[in-house]
Amino acid sequence: MDKNIQMVDLKIQYQNIEEEIDTAIKDVLTGAHYINGPQVNEFETNLGSFLGDVKVVGCANGTDALQIAFMALGLKPGDEVIVPSFTYVATAEVIGLLGLIPVMVDVDPFTFNITAELIEPAITSKTKAIVPVHLFGQCADMEPIIELAKKHGLKIVEDTAQALSAVYTFSDGRSLKAGTMGDIGCTSFFPSKNLGCFGDGGALYTNDKLLAEQIKMVANHGQRKKYYHEVLGINSRLDTLQAAILNVKLPYLKSYSEDREKAASFYDKGLQDIGGITLPVRSPKSSHVFHQYTLRVANGKRDELQQFLKNQGIPSMIYYPLPLFEQEAFKNIGRVVGKQDITISLCKEVLSLPIHPEITQETQEYIINQIKTFFNG
Repeated sequence: MDKNIQMVDLKIQYQNIEEEIDTAIKDVLTGAHYINGPQVNEFETNLGSFLGDVKVVGCANGTDALQIAFMALGLKPGDEVIVPSFTYVATAEVIGLLGLIPVMVDVDPFTFNITAELIEPAITSKTKAIVPVHLFGQCADMEPIIELAKKHGLKIVEDTAQALSAVYTFSDGRSLKAGTMGDIGCTSFFPSKNLGCFGDGGALYTNDKLLAEQIKMVANHGQRKKYYHEVLGINSRLDTLQAAILNVKLPYLKSYSEDREKAASFYDKGLQDIGGITLPVRSPKSSHVFHQYTLRVANGKRDELQQFLKNQGIPSMIYYPLPLFEQEAFKNIGRVVGKQDITISLCKEVLSLPIHPEITQETQEYIINQIKTFFNG
């Protein structure tokens, strides 16, 4: 077996669609429309159709997408935005940069996502928005969050950087894709994402045509018409080259997600009888596209297991080692509400294993056997 195991094997993924990718890149080079070329609009239209007929605006990266969302919604310094304590820094980073106040709450112990029950005690007269992060590949329980937001007049910005194409099912049987349930959905096309480009890229999507126009204006220096600036904006564009690459990869996203789910099920079967670890929990209300396959390792053995796997040539990652509220950057600008027991435990226990559409069962068997060896000798 090839022991050159990758968390995500981008080389093989490229090689599988090399001719299509190379042709798309050459088309951009031949056309020489490097900024706002026709491939950008084509990709926005295609992604909008894939997500269920929504308006899509491309941007430079997922962090910019979040910032543009808050700016487009008109949030002002001092406004509070509720976020999970257990998430990547970008979710709250842009909140602080805009002079908003990140209000951090604990997460569900099974899905690692925020819930309406955890959000409600954090709501004050200053609260203006909620950011559900669809962590590791499955949706937060959105139906009660949407009801709570309506009750208090709050906006919802979905961070779906890890869950593009995940589907949430409502109690009435309706199904919607991650990012299309709130006011604005934000995503990243970082190369290792389920739909990744060959550099940085991101997008926002919304069902509101007027809001989509506001988003597009904010992302383009606050202008609808060149040199006429209605609001303060930023310069954040999805490059034509990246849009062309994403246009090639988008039709494969469904199969990529299916292959990730198969790989996750293979891990489940192989690891289910090992004591001392908890396997990923699938929400009954959401599909899981397994951006990460994340174990919880009990009894303080997480770091020891990680080192053992490293010694066997197996990479792993800790997403995330420190809660937001313990990050130095947030100690003087954020507010923490309620107990944080789950977040604190997760930061000590989570370990993500290699998972991607191209991973082989032979590789997975090797990883499974090494984990069994660690726990059982």
